[in-house]
Amino acid sequence: IELYYFMRCDFLIIHVVKKGENLYEISKLYGVSYNKIATDNELTNPNELVVGQTLVILSGTRKHRILPGQSLYGIAKMYGVSIASLYASNPILNNSIIIYPGQIINIPPSPEKLGTIEVNAYALPGTNMDVLAKTLPNLTYLSIFSYQIQANGTLKGINDVPLIQAARRAKVAPMMVITNLKEGGGFDSNLAHTILTNQAIQKTLFSNISSTLKSKNYYGLDIDLEYIFPEDRENYNTFLRRAVTTLKPLGYSVTTALAPKPSGDIKGLLYEAHDYPVHGALANHVILMTYEWGYTSGPPLAVSPLNEVKKILNYAITVIPSKKIFMGIPNYGYDWTLPYVKGTKATALGNVEAVDLANKMHASIKYDYTSQAPFFNYYDTDKKEHVVWFEDARSMNAKLRTASEYNLGGVSYWTIGKYFPQAWLVQNSLFNVKKLIE
Repeated sequence: IELYYFMRCDFLIIHVVKKGENLYEISKLYGVSYNKIATDNELTNPNELVVGQTLVILSGTRKHRILPGQSLYGIAKMYGVSIASLYASNPILNNSIIIYPGQIINIPPSPEKLGTIEVNAYALPGTNMDVLAKTLPNLTYLSIFSYQIQANGTLKGINDVPLIQAARRAKVAPMMVITNLKEGGGFDSNLAHTILTNQAIQKTLFSNISSTLKSKNYYGLDIDLEYIFPEDRENYNTFLRRAVTTLKPLGYSVTTALAPKPSGDIKGLLYEAHDYPVHGALANHVILMTYEWGYTSGPPLAVSPLNEVKKILNYAITVIPSKKIFMGIPNYGYDWTLPYVKGTKATALGNVEAVDLANKMHASIKYDYTSQAPFFNYYDTDKKEHVVWFEDARSMNAKLRTASEYNLGGVSYWTIGKYFPQAWLVQNSLFNVKKLIE
């Protein structure tokens, strides 16, 4: 598969760079200008491509210069269009199958998209506003992370007003996020227990939540309580019922973030208190946090291996209406030093940074078809080997098509701090994005 110039993905073309190729040659291959490919993919250095790097070639009416050995059938398959549409766009062919090398023909636009989805993305208060502005057109919701619940039911506020205002200007619904994070980081099981077992504290908490939703002009609430004691499972369900009965009459939606469970009886502090059927029945949407198989302090793995993600979805759709499910997608990767030693930590990096690192280290990018994720190896200046797992256009295409395959309501990105243009190029080639506010 690595020998092919491109992968055809129904509604877009993803080109995988081969050894010796340059952007000028690639632009001629598809009849799309050098500058357009460089600009669409926001290439850091268009003159320095990495073997195995992906380029998204946007469709539309294009010119194609016929190469030796090409046929109309092969060209139609390459661009995902019918031969009939090729004839319709090229009357000069006169319905003949005879073509000549060097001949230039018109390629019609690609067919209809897979459908319409809702798209959520998490943003931190310090998100670069230029990155935010480029990202918002691709979203339905912006979940601003996060208001930390205090033990007395108050909330530790964040500087969210600029993000809320920017979201609403872009017709994106801003979502308030509450968490049981503690000072210094990490989710606090004891704090969650205090909140979930005390009705008086909950009354104060929901009063503060309602006030914040109204004063800040939020669209709804995203509840992200994690590492809850297993014995608090029913207490969390009762808390969620109270959230819904309090907020829905006020016109606010309620979303919950859930740990990735392959079954209802999986054990562990991360999983047991997250009751998929109850959350699916009560919440407007649930966000499945289908990432972090490969994580900072763990062994090298794809962050979101699709074979594992599908195990989560196979269970989730049996107990939650599929249209309520948002599949989590990571917008980052990790760099591990090899051999992996337990207790050591990987370095997080953005997907564009990963390609730049591969270029700097003269590494070739490979692709694992089981996990549907790219990776590469390199040696640092101390001659230590590294492996980097990240996301590219191929992995994004695979994940987004999986959302369609499972008839999900949408997807949710963690986080948008590092801009990754190919994610949006692929997403918008496959789907229309639903907007909820004017």
